Amino acid sequence: MFTATLIATGRLTAQILSDAKARLAAKGCAPDEPAWLDEGDAADISFAREPEAARASLEGAFDRVDIVVQASVDREKKLLVADMDSTMITIECIDELADYAGIKPQIAGITEAAMRGELDFAAALDARVALLKGLGADAIERCRAERVRIMPGAAALVGTMRARGATAVLVSGGFTAFADPVGETIGFHRVIANRLHVAGDRLAGTVAKPIVDSSTKERTLRETRAELGLADVETLAVGDGANDLAMIGIAGLGVAYHAKPIVAAAAAARIDHGDLTALLWAQGIARKDWVVPLNGDG
Repeated sequence: MFTATLIATGRLTAQILSDAKARLAAKGCAPDEPAWLDEGDAADISFAREPEAARASLEGAFDRVDIVVQASVDREKKLLVADMDSTMITIECIDELADYAGIKPQIAGITEAAMRGELDFAAALDARVALLKGLGADAIERCRAERVRIMPGAAALVGTMRARGATAVLVSGGFTAFADPVGETIGFHRVIANRLHVAGDRLAGTVAKPIVDSSTKERTLRETRAELGLADVETLAVGDGANDLAMIGIAGLGVAYHAKPIVAAAAAARIDHGDLTALLWAQGIARKDWVVPLNGDG
C-alpha cells in the first residue's frame, strides 16, 4: 500500500480531498477514502498501486497544496539528516555575513549559482570566504544575533522525532559558528559544518579542509544509518540546494524544501508551500502528538 498526504494548513477542504481521490481513481491507483490527520490542515489517502502516476496526478493540481506520496510501511522515520541554511534557518549565513563587509550582492550571486548546481560547491565556498578576508570576527556574533532565525516548524520537527526515538543530524556547508548554536537550539544530536579560520580578531579568508560538501552529507547519512542499524526506508533527508541532492537521493524519504529547481525536480517529495511541520504530517503524526522543545523556536 501507498499513502498520499495532502498538506495545506488552514486551507485543505473536503472538496479537495474528494477531487484528489477521483484523480487517483482515474489513474488506476485504487484509493481508499481520505482520512484527516488534522482537519483543514492535512489528510491521507491510502491507495494500492501506481505511486508515480499518483504523484504526477496530484502535484500541482491544487492551489498551494503540498503532496507527499510514499510507501505506507515504515512511513515514520528514525533518522533525520538536514541541511541548515534556507532549510533549518531562514537565511544563507554567508550572504548575511557578507552584508557586514558591504559585499552581499557579490557573494549572494555566487551562493545562488552554487545552490542551483551551476558552480562547484567547494570552489565557490573558497571564493566567497576569500572575499571576507579582513572582516572583523565580531561580525559573526552580530550576524548570528541580528539575522539568524529558526525556520518555522524546525523545532517541532526535530523535537517530535527525537521524542519518538529518532536521531537528528545537522550537516551544513555553512559554518560551525552558526551551525553549532542553531543545532543546539533546535535539538539536533550532532552537528557537522565548516570551520572559518580567524587570524587575530579578523577573518583569515580561508576555511578548514576538507570542506563539508555534498559527499559529506551523503556519507553522513550512510554512516549514521549503518551505526543505528536502520534500513534505507527509515531515513529522512531534507534540503534546498544542489549540494543536498546526493543525500536526498538515497534517503527513504528525500524532501526538497522550498528548493532550487534542480532539487525540486529530482527529489521524491517537495514541500513548496508549508513549513517544516509538513514533514511530521508526511510521517502520519498529527498535531496533538507534536513536541516542541522549550528552547525551540517554531
